[in-house]
Amino acid sequence: MFKIFRYSLSDLLRSSWSYFYFSFYLLLGFGLLFFNPDVSKSVITLMNIIVVFSSLIAVVFGIMYYYNSREFIELLLAQPIKRSDIFIGQYLAVSVSLSLSLLLGVGIPFVIYGVADADLVKNFLVLMTAGIFLNFIFVAVAYNIALYHENRIKGFSYAILFWLFMTLIYDGLFLISLMMFKEYPLEKASLAATLFNPIDLSRILILLRLDISALMGYTGAVFKNFFGTTLGLTIALFSLLIWVILPVLNIYRKGNKKDF
Repeated sequence: MFKIFRYSLSDLLRSSWSYFYFSFYLLLGFGLLFFNPDVSKSVITLMNIIVVFSSLIAVVFGIMYYYNSREFIELLLAQPIKRSDIFIGQYLAVSVSLSLSLLLGVGIPFVIYGVADADLVKNFLVLMTAGIFLNFIFVAVAYNIALYHENRIKGFSYAILFWLFMTLIYDGLFLISLMMFKEYPLEKASLAATLFNPIDLSRILILLRLDISALMGYTGAVFKNFFGTTLGLTIALFSLLIWVILPVLNIYRKGNKKDF
């Protein structure tokens, strides 16, 4: 698995897509800090872009890489290599390459402009942690979709649909349910519903770290009282980790049974 991971990562780091992804965040970081030297405000702007854009790129790039490397996978399957090692190795390579592009692309401008304040460093680390988690989560989901669907059009469609559901549809359904049952105490239900959406969970963790939860009204106060504590933060990070572990375990299970 490590050899497959190393070869795939080397191949991905040389691809034009990796350079494009890295250049996008590099130019974005320099542009934001050049026109707005306030790092805290830049982090808020980056949050909205990273949470949405990185998850979209991860799910699209993940499923695209799987379909484009099918001939290579078939060649590897002819070798005495465990099937799951092939898929897990490629999954890790895609996730790590996207995470490196994000980390370096955003990190270099912040280092050059100077992130000396301890709070700003923590804000930046929370932002990067959320982005890396989203990369690993959505690439894992993309590989699961691809493993279940041989047809590329169906695979791409389901991948985009999943991203749209997590980004837009889930929030819409959540708000509708809150309006319909506004007469009932929904604090615990709101917290539980947030754990089932990694995009919302990442966004809330960043907002709470920036201490602007007051902009979210009463709901923000509820989230701050829970996720602002050590227990709440631990549960949130554990939930994101579960979002990574469960799809990866299914890749392992489905990969061992995968037949072309």
